[in-house]
Amino acid sequence: MKQVYKLSSKIALLAFFMMILNSCSGKNSIVPEWKNKNIKLTVWESTEGPDAFIRKAGEAYTKLHPNIEILYVNVNIANAPTSAIENAPNGLGPDLFAAPNDTIPTCVNANIILPTENPAEIKSKVLGACSKALTYNGTMYGYPVSAETYALFYNKNLISEQQVPKNWNDLINWIKVFNQENPGKQGFVMPVTGAYYTIMFATKNGNRLFGASGENGNSPNLNTRDAKEGMKVLQELGNAMNHLDTQYLGDSTSTGMFQAGNAAMCITGLWSVNSFEEAGIKFGVAPIPALPGESTPAVSFSGTRGMFVCAHTQHPNEANDFAKFLLTPEMQKLRFNLTQAMPAIDIKVDSPYMEGFIKQLEYAVPMPLVPQMSKFWDALGNASIEIWNGKDINHAMDVCNSEILQP
Repeated sequence: MKQVYKLSSKIALLAFFMMILNSCSGKNSIVPEWKNKNIKLTVWESTEGPDAFIRKAGEAYTKLHPNIEILYVNVNIANAPTSAIENAPNGLGPDLFAAPNDTIPTCVNANIILPTENPAEIKSKVLGACSKALTYNGTMYGYPVSAETYALFYNKNLISEQQVPKNWNDLINWIKVFNQENPGKQGFVMPVTGAYYTIMFATKNGNRLFGASGENGNSPNLNTRDAKEGMKVLQELGNAMNHLDTQYLGDSTSTGMFQAGNAAMCITGLWSVNSFEEAGIKFGVAPIPALPGESTPAVSFSGTRGMFVCAHTQHPNEANDFAKFLLTPEMQKLRFNLTQAMPAIDIKVDSPYMEGFIKQLEYAVPMPLVPQMSKFWDALGNASIEIWNGKDINHAMDVCNSEILQP
């Protein structure tokens, strides 16, 4: 019995020393299981830049983790949430997918995305506007890969930097003169049919869609006195441009006029930079003009493109780790170079246009995440067209507000 005890004691002592030896060897004694498996992660993203980013980021990630392969699949971000909701429960969805932040409520209600892993850590790394944009009912979802807002582009061959208007009254007066002196050209264009842009006119005197926090779905605040007063600027703009047909003032048509050198100023985002440069336009970027009676740029919408981990993934650890990898400075610079989209972290990038956007981002607010946003886009878009064409502002905004509140 004593011999057995002594032998057991020696074995235990030997095991103890082996454990110490292993810990002192500099090697991790515990390796996460997922770092040893051969795994493929499917990532849904759009084309025209984001696709190249995911492919190149995937290659870089695989060099660090040879057992993990990143597979890019072309699914437009506008369609990704719906497609994930329909297909992921059947095993046909992605491990991660990109989507705009305003789709989070739909995704959460469908239980299709997972909360952010270690949200405090992620919030400390990304821009405040981005982390706020991905927070819904107090919980953060996904990882911001880029930020966006819009600003005022100007053609340096048609208007000098010193002439760029700081407020809307000056802009309207300037284009009246320019249009008269330059037949066939426009002093200014913007997507007047898109609520994403025209909401800025309704922000006068601190008026905010769905309240200061953007969380009061029962108060669109688009029939307030301040909202209606601000929308007068849009109508005055329409008057100054002789109610130019709105078919020329959509997103692609207005940027197309600027790209062709037929507009002196245009409101759009960084996503238009490449096409403008390829067209040979010499341009600059400035903050959006201030509304009447105000001294700071009009408030724009800011959007955040998130990379979300699908709730049905079989590899949540790997998916979260890859999403975090996309937030490293190297990957954020790579994404900017490929897409021209604003980084989601505070880093310097080589762009002569970024200063104007950074200034505008200071006055931008995230798109609200209340369910009523689904009604907002068409409601304000239709009201904007009526107001542009000279219809009664009070009626248009009252109807707009009530349509958003319809069940």
